[in-house]
Amino acid sequence: MLKLLYNFELVVSVLLIIAILLQNKGSGLSATFGGDFSGFHTKRGLEKFLTVASAVLGGLFILNAFLIFVLSAR
Repeated sequence: MLKLLYNFELVVSVLLIIAILLQNKGSGLSATFGGDFSGFHTKRGLEKFLTVASAVLGGLFILNAFLIFVLSAR
């Protein structure tokens, strides 16, 4: 059971890294120092999908890490 959880944790972590790296790069600290600022806009399409995927994968990562912690303490 733990081996399955370890493998799931590995897959979720790789997918989470990919989802975070694919997100929009123009909304960081560079926008403060003269970067392109287009004002307020709603997230659509791929940007919205990546935001939701990052949140879901982050939740799965935390839940799975907690399960590994609880089951390995037994």
